[in-house]
Order: sequence, then structure tokens, then C-alpha cells
Amino acid sequence: MIPKPEEIDLFDHAKKTVHIYTVSEIAQNVKHLLEDTFGVLWLEGEISNYGAHPSGHLYFSLKDQSAVLSAVMFSWANKNVKFKLENGLKVICFGKISAYGPQSKYQIIVEKIEPKGIGSRQLAFEQLTKKLQKEGLFATEHKRQIPYLPAKIGVVTSLSGAALKDILKVLDRRFAAIQVIINPAQVQGEVAKDDIARAISDLNRFNRELPLKERIEVMIVGRGGGSTEDLWAFNEEAVARAIYNSKIPVISAVGHERDSSIADLVADVRAATPSVAAELVIPEKNDLKDRLQELQERLRGSFAGIVMESEQAIDDSLRRLDTAIAHSAERSSQAFEGLCGKLALLNPSALLTQYQGKLENAVRQIYVRMQMLFRLRKSAFITLIEKLESLNPLAILSRGYSITFALPGTGVVKDSSRLKAGDMIKSRVQKGEIISQVTEVRRNGRDKV
Repeated sequence: MIPKPEEIDLFDHAKKTVHIYTVSEIAQNVKHLLEDTFGVLWLEGEISNYGAHPSGHLYFSLKDQSAVLSAVMFSWANKNVKFKLENGLKVICFGKISAYGPQSKYQIIVEKIEPKGIGSRQLAFEQLTKKLQKEGLFATEHKRQIPYLPAKIGVVTSLSGAALKDILKVLDRRFAAIQVIINPAQVQGEVAKDDIARAISDLNRFNRELPLKERIEVMIVGRGGGSTEDLWAFNEEAVARAIYNSKIPVISAVGHERDSSIADLVADVRAATPSVAAELVIPEKNDLKDRLQELQERLRGSFAGIVMESEQAIDDSLRRLDTAIAHSAERSSQAFEGLCGKLALLNPSALLTQYQGKLENAVRQIYVRMQMLFRLRKSAFITLIEKLESLNPLAILSRGYSITFALPGTGVVKDSSRLKAGDMIKSRVQKGEIISQVTEVRRNGRDKV
């Protein structure tokens, strides 16, 4: 019988019938109870609150219409997950229900996870395809032409696979002189994606160090057929980006014709099989011979036609040349006669006689004009002299007039009021001067001063 709380004396150390739990004990008991009750199970739900920790652990919640359960997937379990976890994705998880003591919450520790209704690899393929397409890795404008009859070919595949044998067999049959550079890589398994990407990058780096005329012109990347899991390395992002970044044009040859990979979408050209890739790179030698023979025959026929047309064209040109020479000679003769006429007109002796007459005429005109100018200037000079004579004060004096100056040196006397009795004056007459003393000053001949 469970005692009532009021009947328990917690401080009665003599009584040992009551067990007092710690929080950790409760948490531990709940943990064991959950694990023992449910064990491992499959759980369906929708991912929410997804987050990846730097440690590599994944934390998220699984929810349905009315409940939410915390979930954790540790790094050792999620490293093989092919698709990307994201909110809203419905999944089926395998794991065990447990409790996380420090936070007193229960959760599922996920060991495996699959998308509901679709395989994990298919979902991973669709997610990566959508991402790379959005970035433009599949764009047509990025695709490059495969060179015709390349001298050097690079191959990235397994040394032990049938793909390499098929490629070399086709190349040897079609054109044995072709040079092949093989950079081996694992094409299956966990390390395959990184190994293939490394091999593609290494071939590009090696190619940059070669002289331009010795460089690899095209690269075949692929492997023989197999299961989806066997071919999966060619659906990895690392391989897709290595192909996209390759400076050497890439032919993707993965599996059989029915197989399709992300590498096929990124590559410049997709071949159904490795053998087809080799056929795309190098045409059949006999076909080339036949084609060359056909071109030679067409060239001979074209050359014969060109020669005949050329001979006819030469004849026509010679006839046109003869006509042109005759016309040119006639035009030259006419031009020569015209030049002779011009030279006669421009004869220096004739010009000298002509210009001598012009010069004499000009001299005569200058002399006449100078005489006329002299007479005009002489007449103007005489007129000015006469004017000066008429204005000469001495000429006025010759008519009986005189000029009176006040002494000493105060200028011409024009007004009698300037003088007074006793002042000395000087009078200038035509011949000589008269010094006088004023005895009386009158204004207007009447008034005395």
C-alpha cells in the first residue's frame, strides 16, 4: 500500500521504506522504458526544423497532422545518404526511440532514411539535376564541337574494365596511328566520384603543360554497363563539375544506350556506349579513303572545268586587252597633240615678247600718271602758299598796318584799357619797330582814361 504524503516523515531516518528518485534516475528509467518498449522501428513523417551541425550530425523533427517528434541522425549513419534532407520532405525512417536525459525529451535516433514514394537515389538524381540545371551546367551554349580527326585523345575509365578495351579496339580498327592518353580511375564504389573528378582535372593540368600542337583535343569519360548503383559515380556533383570545368571537350560514355546520367547532361557530347564514343571521335579509315577518293575525283573534274573556263577567260581578256590598247593609243595620241598645242602657246620666247609689250605699256602709263599727279600736287601747293601769304601778318603790315606790343613782353595789345599813361609800348611796322610812351589812352576814340 502506497503511503499518503501526510503520513511520510522525510526526516525520520529510522524509517527506510521510501525511495527518493533523482532527476537523472527518472530520465534513465524513462530512457530504458522507451527503448525496451519500442526497440527499433520504422517511422513515417514529414521533415521540419531541419539543421546540419558542423560535427556532421543532422537534427530535425518528424511531424504528422497532430504530433511532432524530435529526431537525430549521427554522422556515422548519414554519410551514405544520397539525397538531400530538406523541410517538407516526407520520409520513412528506421531507428530506435530513446530519451535525451539532459533535456528530458524523447526522440528517435535515425539509422536509415528513405524518401516516401520514391527511391533515395532517384530523389538525389532529381535534386542534383534541378540544382545544376539552374546553374546553367546543361546549357546548350556551353557545349563545344568535337574536333574532326584529333591527333591525341584522352580517356578516363578503369584499366580493368571492358570499356577501355572496347574504346581501344574501335580506335585501332578505325585509325591505328591515333595517340591515346589514358588516365585510369575507379568507376565504381565510394571513392569513384572523387577519383573520376581527379582524373579529369589531372588530364587538363597535364594538357596545359604541353605545346599547343601536342595537346589532347578530346576526352572520353565513362565505363561499361551495370546497375544503377554501379553507375552512380557518374551522377555525383563532383564529377559533373569536373566535366563542366574541363578545357578539353568531353564525350560522356556511361553504361548502355538505355542508361542516362548527370555526366551525360553536362558533357559536350553524349555517346550511348564507350564503343560509340570511339566511333564519334574517329571516323572509319576506309570511309575516309573512299571520301578522299571521291573528293579527288570531284577536284579533278572541278579543276578541268576551271582550266577550260580559265582559258576562255584568258582569251576574252586578251581580246579586251587588244581593244583597250588600241583605244588607249588613240586617246594618248590625241592627248599628245593637245599638249603640243598647249606647249606652243606656252613657248617662253612668245611669252617674253608678249610680256615685254605689256611692260612698256605699263611704264608709259606710270609716267603719264606721275606727270598728272605732279601737276595736281603742284597746283595744290601753290594754292596753299597763296593762302599762307594772305594770312601772313607781315603782308598786312605792308598795307600800312602795325602791331602793338605792351612792354615789357606782355603780349599784343588788343584792348586799349590794358594801357595807361606812362606805359611803354612797341609798334611793329612793315620795316622796323617803334618804341613809344603812352601819354593818353582813349576808348573807342572818345573816352579818356
